[in-house]
Parts: sequence; structure tokens; C-alpha cells
Amino acid sequence: MSKGPIRRAQLIAPFGVGALSMTRDGTGVVTAGLDHWFERESGSPDPIVVEEFKEEEWRLQRILNVNHFRMPPDFRERTGFQRQPNCYLTVPFLRFPQWHVCPRCRRLYDEYPLTMRQRQKCGDCHAVLMQVDLIAVCPRGHMQDFPWREWAHHSATPACSQVLRLMTTGGATLASSKVICECGAERGLGHVMMANPDDTTFVSTKLDESGTHYLCRGMRPWLGTSDVSPCQSHLRGAMRSATNVYYPQVLSAIYIPRTSSDRVQELLELMGKAPLSGVINTLLATGQVTSPASFIRNSFQDLMAGFQESQIDEALTLIKEAGSAPASESGYRSPEESDLSIRHEEYEVLKLPQHSRVLVAEPVEASGYEEWFARYFDRMMLIKRLRETRVFAGFSRIYPTQTLPVEERDALLWRNPPSRRESWLPAYSVLGEGLLFLFREETLSAWEGSVLAARRAARLWSNYETAGGCKTRQPGPRFILLHTFAHLLINRLAFECGYSSASMRERLYCASEPEKPMAGVLIYTAVGDAEGTMGGLVRMGKPATLEPVLLRALENAFWCSADPVCMEMGNGQGQGPCSCNLAACHNCALLPETSCERFNSFLDRGMVIGDWTHNGLGFFEDVPSTKGA
Repeated sequence: MSKGPIRRAQLIAPFGVGALSMTRDGTGVVTAGLDHWFERESGSPDPIVVEEFKEEEWRLQRILNVNHFRMPPDFRERTGFQRQPNCYLTVPFLRFPQWHVCPRCRRLYDEYPLTMRQRQKCGDCHAVLMQVDLIAVCPRGHMQDFPWREWAHHSATPACSQVLRLMTTGGATLASSKVICECGAERGLGHVMMANPDDTTFVSTKLDESGTHYLCRGMRPWLGTSDVSPCQSHLRGAMRSATNVYYPQVLSAIYIPRTSSDRVQELLELMGKAPLSGVINTLLATGQVTSPASFIRNSFQDLMAGFQESQIDEALTLIKEAGSAPASESGYRSPEESDLSIRHEEYEVLKLPQHSRVLVAEPVEASGYEEWFARYFDRMMLIKRLRETRVFAGFSRIYPTQTLPVEERDALLWRNPPSRRESWLPAYSVLGEGLLFLFREETLSAWEGSVLAARRAARLWSNYETAGGCKTRQPGPRFILLHTFAHLLINRLAFECGYSSASMRERLYCASEPEKPMAGVLIYTAVGDAEGTMGGLVRMGKPATLEPVLLRALENAFWCSADPVCMEMGNGQGQGPCSCNLAACHNCALLPETSCERFNSFLDRGMVIGDWTHNGLGFFEDVPSTKGA
């Protein structure tokens, strides 16, 4: 741990299972699978109490089809002479890439073991070896060392085993590097990261001169194995530090009470922690006790003091319902639909007053603000306390979206996937505060149906598809507006409320279906300690304080420091990766990646404040700060 400390939250994102990182001494490592997360390397007989790390989020458990969640283990040293549980727990990491190169003579060394800890020296010049920077990945999540020997010999099955060297002319690109074998074979590395729109790649189609495609071998080194499994995907060369090598799939949910009874809700939280959680899981799994409520009351008299048997029985029923969803109900096969169902439930709860142990929300009607505010917003919800649970549900490579079935997801996370009753995923919970902006549906629907807004959204999507963007749901004018509004406001709040933009997050409640419309933007603190945060964000939502902040945010949006180029790009081919944005750049609307739900995609200031012509395109075009700009 002294060589590679890492925060627990980072093991959810961005350094979850299968992610590449680097220790302080420069060793490249990959986060190991979940099989050995709660084991001691030393084989110490001290007990490991897993119940201490368990987290409950009943809606995400149902959707992801797991029994429970666990916080990543924290490293503790023993204090005193008494035997203490959960000391010296570490999360395993493995060395990757396995191929090394000598920085002096440029000799390439074959794959070293995944578990090798000591740094090796070159046999020729005795310099300390460095790991190579080039690896190979496929869209199904597999990863392997770049096929150096095969590439140099233009063959998928080379017979030569002589020394390889990685030479470079000092250029800034891979085109200036080539791999040379002592037998005389050599080949440059230009274009190894290229891929076609149909996902065929330069590496797979050009490696073997016989015309045979060199396909992915299905390797999963982070699981501690070199086993080869059939995979028909094409391999793509990638730098190990590239952003497309790893995309964590994190599902989050704002905790909402399962019952209207505060006592039952308090009991549910108590039953979600040790020692009750382990006993309850055993009772519900075996069914040997005919009256679990009576058994728990008699076995844990001190903990159950003050709770009625009917309340205990109701809490047990709710726990059983949340944990008994069959695999067919798991929504992970359709992530967007599952996420939408979660947000519908949250939206219906958050827009009403709430006063529970983990959720406190107070409404402020639009009439309490300035007159112009009521034209755009129905009301404000001051979320004084909330709890967000973030679950690491898997990962993808090459593309940020994950479309693999549950079985393949588990195969990437586990070497030996557990049964449904023992299944779990890493999770992390934070307490915080937030502001929920509830837009006026009538005003939003009228603007959304305008020709200008629809044409603008269609242009963004056309640019995105033409540039080869990954498959995702097509965003409409409503989503682009809410998304951009959230970014503009977070950037402004960073100057007003004391939190940095990286400490705040957005959560969009967006749906245009007439029967269940949603139009809300939740901006909340993304980091907080065990007691939550200090209330600075909620204070910004109060009347006479919020209006100036909103006006300044909209006024800043009207003129970007990159204008007129930024706005003109919005009227043309767009900007950003795969032309995913129109009038939005790092100077005006982009946020840190941890604060945005969509990787800073589908943003456009034109939808918010118009495009300088005041022709009705912008939703907030008539706000005083933008009308005269």
C-alpha cells in the first residue's frame, strides 16, 4: 500500500476492475478482479467481517440483479494487542503490460509474470527495464499485450524467436517507431490505432500478409490468468494511458425511502448493517425460521428495543422484495431504460416535501422569486440532505457505452462468478445537499415543439452520426437544454457557493412522454464526509440569492471567450470529439468529467440563450440579462 495508495472512491471510478494505473515508482498495474478483494495476501487467521462493508440500495440491487453492494476495503493497521477484524486488507493489483523495453539498447523482453514485483534489468546493458506504452484492446472489454513478434514478422504464427528491438527516430507519433528482429524482419507502427466505421481495424486486417484476420484472443490479465477464450472482435492498438482504454460503467441512485414510516425506515437502515444484515440474509435464504420477526426480536433484544413486531415484519418484507427480483427483471441489458425508471421514481419523490433520516427536501414556490423566474420554473426544491450511492457495474473499452449481456459483464469482473445469493458489486455512498430546478412544463413543451429547436437538435445529431459517434439514444431539444443549463449553472456556482466545479455533479430528469414527463435539473455536492456538507449550496437556492446567480450564468453564456468561433461552430459542423457539441467548449460550457453524466457531450449554448439573432431559438432568450446583450 505504501507504493500504491488509492482512495476507496477511486476504486469505483476511474480505477475500478480492469483499469490501468501507475504506482509511485512508475510501475504500470491493472486493478484485479473481484475474486480476491476481501482476502489477505499473508493468510492471516484474523477474522474478516464482510458485513461491515455492505451497502444497501434496493433499487440498484434489483436492477443489477445482485444480493448486495460492498464498499472497497480500507487499509488498517493493528493497534493494541487485541485481535481486530479487517486489518491489513488490500485490493490486489497486477503488473501490466507484461512486455518490457530497455531504454538504452531498446531490446524488447517477452512477457514477465503478472505477479512480478521487482523491477528487472536488461541482460545486455543492465539498465532498468520499462514497460512498453503500446497495448491492444477490443470493444468487448478484453485487453492484451501488443503482438510484437507477430507484427514484426507479418505473421500470426511466427517461427522466429530471436531478439526484438523497439527503435524510434525521435518523432512524436508511432509512425516514427518500428520493431526490428535480429533475423532481419521489421515493421513500422504507423496506423496501428486506426479503425474503420465497421469496427475492422488496421492491426487485425493487416498483421498477417496471408489475408487471415488476427482477432482478439479474449484475454483478461486483470483476473490473473493468461487463458485464451474465443472472441471474434478486431484488435486495436492503443496507448495504455489513452482515455478510450477504459470507461467505467457507474450507476448511481439517490436514496429514496421505501416506506412512509420513519420507524420502519430507521429499522431498514439498522438491518442493512452488521450484525443484523448477515443473520437476515441467512434467514431469508434458508427459510427455516417460520417467524423471522420473533426470532430477530428475541436474538437482538438491545437493538430491537423500541420497535414493534409489526414494524420488524414490514421491514423484513421490504428487504425480501428488494432482494428477490429474478434475473429476467434485471434491466442491465437495457441500461438507458433502467436508468430512466430509476429517475422517474426519484423525480416523483424529490419534487415533494421530504423529511426522513437520509432525505430532507423543502419546496420554494416560484412566486417567492422575481417575476421572470415563474415563466420558466414551476418551483425550487432545496435538498438539504441526500444520499447518493454509486455502483461500479462494469466497464467498456473503445466506446463509452456498455451493451454486453449480464453473463459477459460478470465474466469481465470475476474469474469465478458467484451465485445470485452471494453476488455483489463495489459501491460507495456519499451524503450531500443539492438544488432541484423544476421547469414549467407548459413553457418547456411549447419551446420544445418549435421548428428552430427541433432543427438545431437534428443538426447536432447529424454531425455526431457523420463523425462516427458511438451508439446512444438521440438527444432531443429538451435534453440538450437541461444538460447545457446544468453545466452553465455549475460553472457559475463554483464562483458563488464555495464548492469547486469538480465537487458538484448534475443529475438530469428528462422525459418528453406526455403520460410521464420529466423536466428537472438536480445540482448536488459530489463529495462529502460522513456528516454531509455545510449547506452552502442550499443557501444559493433561496429567494433574492438565486436570481442574481441565474442571471449571471445566462449573461456569461451569451459571450464565450472563444467567440465568435465557438458560436459559429454551433451553426456549422459542431465541435468536440465526434462533433458531439455545437456552441459549447472548454471556455464556456464544459465541466470536469466527474461532474457530467454524458462525458461532456450534447451541449449547446444556442438552445439556452439563442445565437445572437434573438429569433426565438433560446429558451431563456427573454430573460433580462440576455434580452439586451
